[in-house]
Amino acid sequence: MATLNSVALRRQVATLQNKPEIEVGIMSESGGIQIVQVVKRYGPVGGMERYVWELTLELQKLGHQVTVLCERCHTDKPAGISVVELGETAKRPRWLSQVRFSRRVARWVREHPRANRVIHSHERLGVHDVTTFHGPPFATIYEKGWWRFISLRVWVRLYLERRELETASVIVPNSSFISRQLARYYPEMAAKISAPVIPGVLPVRPREPRAVAADGGVVGFVGWEWQRKGLPQAMEIVAALRSARPNLELWVAGPDPSELKPLFAGWAGGYRLLGWREDNAYLGELDVLLHPAKAEPYGMVISEAMAARVPVVISDVCGAAEHVVPDAGSVLPLSAPIPAWARAVEQQLTRMEPVPQYDRSWGTVAHEYERIYREILENELK
Repeated sequence: MATLNSVALRRQVATLQNKPEIEVGIMSESGGIQIVQVVKRYGPVGGMERYVWELTLELQKLGHQVTVLCERCHTDKPAGISVVELGETAKRPRWLSQVRFSRRVARWVREHPRANRVIHSHERLGVHDVTTFHGPPFATIYEKGWWRFISLRVWVRLYLERRELETASVIVPNSSFISRQLARYYPEMAAKISAPVIPGVLPVRPREPRAVAADGGVVGFVGWEWQRKGLPQAMEIVAALRSARPNLELWVAGPDPSELKPLFAGWAGGYRLLGWREDNAYLGELDVLLHPAKAEPYGMVISEAMAARVPVVISDVCGAAEHVVPDAGSVLPLSAPIPAWARAVEQQLTRMEPVPQYDRSWGTVAHEYERIYREILENELK
């Protein structure tokens, strides 16, 4: 299927104007790059969405002209950024929602031809210059049973993923974990895979140095997709610890409390359901962040906890695991038994030395993308 990304548009405009392509500008009137960011849900409403939200704000601060294409903006539209809402599609089936959104974006691009812009996608599109992979490639399904390929859903999602990768001039993984997976399942795309651009962290009030009571403490779990991020296992781990620490509490942030109350039906207190939180102030109240995720491409809450000087205990399938130094916490095999997880959490609850503060600004993330955008534009004009 033919695509219409900004490279093709530059050539079309140059032809129509009967001018060499190099004369078609690549900069906005203010001197910044014209950048289109594409994400279905725009706003700080999830891990990937937070990544896009913070990136757009920082790019705008750098003087670039930023346009966001989305289904809907889930918060107040930021000043200085043009937000185009294309209308929501039914969330299920997911593959059909991706197809419909992709078509709406392609239509908008055709109806708004501009030669001097870079299109940066975070979705399954075919009209972009840069694509960021925030999750494992769907091609991992090749490792699963053959019967799965009977489904139309599987073939459509594989097509959308390959089209996305083939269209992009640069493929940006958000972690080394994702980079390795992309190279494994799409070796022919290896030359287009950039160094990972890992998420930044927002300023956060650090945890005050304190000794945790021998019979208590607060273990935090954060994750809207609580099943994939390992909440049932986290509950088992905390329950095991509560035999020796009867006042130990488990705080859960992210999911709707009404969705989780049945899970805690057998608990006689000892937990708090915080619901969705846009702020990160609660992190400083935790004594340990527990994140036994089954699959986690990065895990922004891990770096946020380390920025708050909260020790972490996480699974080895988290992309952020490579940034967890021994002084910051523990990384365990996902297959480790519950007693091993409980011992690791106990070690962090009884530690006395402070956690080194993790630091990576969203401004740094924006600068890394700025270099990618400029390289793309320079290569297209050669």
